[in-house]
Amino acid sequence: MNTVVTGGAGFIGSHVVELLLARGHSVWVLDNLSRGRWENVPEQATLSVGDIRDAEGTAALFDDVQPEACFHLAAQIDVRVSIAEPLVDAEANVLGTISVLEAARRTDTQVLFASTGGAVYGECADGPAAETYHRQPLAPYGTSKLAAEAYLSTWNRLYGTHHVALRFANVYGPRQDPHGEAGVVSIFLSHLLEGKAARIFGDGSQTRDYVYVGDVARAMLAATERSGGVYNIGTGIETSVVELYERCQQASGITLVPEHAAARMGELQRSVLDCSLAATELGWRPELALTDGLRATWDWFRGE
Repeated sequence: MNTVVTGGAGFIGSHVVELLLARGHSVWVLDNLSRGRWENVPEQATLSVGDIRDAEGTAALFDDVQPEACFHLAAQIDVRVSIAEPLVDAEANVLGTISVLEAARRTDTQVLFASTGGAVYGECADGPAAETYHRQPLAPYGTSKLAAEAYLSTWNRLYGTHHVALRFANVYGPRQDPHGEAGVVSIFLSHLLEGKAARIFGDGSQTRDYVYVGDVARAMLAATERSGGVYNIGTGIETSVVELYERCQQASGITLVPEHAAARMGELQRSVLDCSLAATELGWRPELALTDGLRATWDWFRGE
């Protein structure tokens, strides 16, 4: 296939690019490099520096490439930015997605959209959230992703397209930036590498579902076989922040006593996904256990 990966110079996107190349596909990356890095893009892929909010530029790339599939990962991902600047968040995540959908419509391209589980569902008080669980975002970021999902569904109904949305759990792995709105795994491991005490907010009992980035990339490619739908992509396993830090220490072989800080207002206490639908319909299951994924991520942080 000819493929386009928006945000392909970023954390998750670069892993999708690598997997596509490994499977023999041609890859064009569209990235504005605001968070992504050019060095994350393999030389076998073609990097086009641009912004999905530029509808004309996005359409021109699609017209030139004529892709069969677009893996849409470009987004505004910082929850704090979404609260402070909701217009900026909506411009990237809603209007940018519409730009991609319209470009894809011109070229009959399937869009595989990277959405979010925790930010869309809100508190998972009743256990692992299936795709039908209530959707109660606590920040504009989750709302903008949910709105983008609705546009995908509308395009499918209106134009007979076959776009698919995937709601990710907490993704971690190599190339995750430990700065800014970063995943806690990359923050913990970078602190251990630097010999600095990590900070745990509240008592650390809040739980998350951690899924390895390589497994997420496989899920995105598996979704090309579907003609629509929404799928959770996680492990269904809860890990508390305290337990995660202990496992990060084990993976690194370094022990440092963490600092505790006051709980953050509005933070979810429980976020975990039911991924049985992805197993049934995509034939996808996570392969890398948390212990092994943390070791692989630690090796990357050490430059191995």
